[in-house]
Amino acid sequence: MKNQVMIITGAGMGLGLATAKELASKGANLVLVDYNEESLKAAADDISKEFPEVKINTVVADVSDEEAVKNYVNQTVNTFGRIDGLFNNAGIEGRQASITEYDIDVFKKVIDINLMGVYYGLRYVIPVMQKQKYGRIVNSASVGGLRGVMNQMPYVASKHAVSGMTKNTALEYGRDGILTNAIAPGAILTPMVAEAFKQVNPQDPKAAELEYAQRNPTKRLGQPHEVAKVVAFLLSQDNGYVSGQTIAIDGGESNIYGNA
Repeated sequence: MKNQVMIITGAGMGLGLATAKELASKGANLVLVDYNEESLKAAADDISKEFPEVKINTVVADVSDEEAVKNYVNQTVNTFGRIDGLFNNAGIEGRQASITEYDIDVFKKVIDINLMGVYYGLRYVIPVMQKQKYGRIVNSASVGGLRGVMNQMPYVASKHAVSGMTKNTALEYGRDGILTNAIAPGAILTPMVAEAFKQVNPQDPKAAELEYAQRNPTKRLGQPHEVAKVVAFLLSQDNGYVSGQTIAIDGGESNIYGNA
C-alpha cells in the first residue's frame, strides 16, 4: 500500500483509528475524517508519532452533510491527486428503545449518518475511482445488518441498507475496477460498544460486557485491530476478486443468533 491514498471516516477512534494505524503500517497515506476535531487531532498525532513517514491530512466533517462529504473528497484529490481506497466507516448507534417509543429525531439522525453518510461517500468518491479505473471501498455495516437487534430499529434498518448499497455498488462499478465490500462487526470493544453496555447496565457495564461475551463461541469480545486487518486486506491490491460481500467479523456468533 506504499503511497496509496486512503480515506477513513469516523477516524477519531474505534475501528476507524485502528484501521488508520493498520494502513499506515503498510505505507498508505491517509485522509482522516471525523466530526470531533479533538479526537481527530489526537488520532493524527498518535499515528504520526508511530509512522512519521506517512502523509496525513485531517478533515473535520459531519458525514450526514452532503457538502461536507464533497469537501473531504475534493480536499483529498487536491492534495494527493487520487483516491485508492475509502473506508466508509462513520456511524452511530443512537439509543435503545422499542419501536413504538423510539424518539423520531434520534431515528432520523441515525439514518442520516449511517445511511446517507455512506451514500454520500459512495456518490462522490466513485467518480474519482472511475477515472483511475481502480478503487477499493469498504462500508461499515454490522451484525445488525444481518439480523434484528432488540430495541435498535433505526440502527438495524440503516445497517441493512448499507449491506444493500454495497451489493449495488459492486454490481454497478465492478467494470471500472472498483471492488466494494462491507464488514459486519459483532461486539468489538470500541467506545461505541462500551457506551451500549452502559445503556444495558448503567450500574455495572462491565458485567453486561462479560455476560454478552459468554454468548460468543470464543467467549470474548473482539478487538479493533482484528477488524482493521480484514478491512486492510479488502482495501488492498491483494484483494483482486472479492466484491459485493458483507463479511461478519464476530467470532462466529451470527451463526447461533435465533437459536440461543
